[in-house]
Amino acid sequence: EVHLVESGGGLVQPGGSLRLSCTTSGFTFSKSVFTWARQAPGKGLEWVGNIDSDGRISYDASVKGRFTIIRDNAKNILYLQMNDLKPEDAAVYYCSTLGVRGQGTQVTVSA
Repeated sequence: EVHLVESGGGLVQPGGSLRLSCTTSGFTFSKSVFTWARQAPGKGLEWVGNIDSDGRISYDASVKGRFTIIRDNAKNILYLQMNDLKPEDAAVYYCSTLGVRGQGTQVTVSA
């Protein structure tokens, strides 16, 4: 069974950084494509970026240059390094693969 657990969210000031983790089990991590997405209050799910099994990465324009997706195939963990955070980045962040999404982790950006 595919199992994904996000962690690392919290409260950060504008301009700050956070690293989110997505701990996984139940599938072959190294062969999987992953997606990070987010959902702000009152808004729909927004795609943040993808990483494929070869490490090729795509980002939404709103986060490109500030966010980095990292995969650790040895630990079966996916990361989202977020720098220069803005208030509009506040949302619940989700990782997903193989049609399964985790429970999410809350990111709040406020002074």
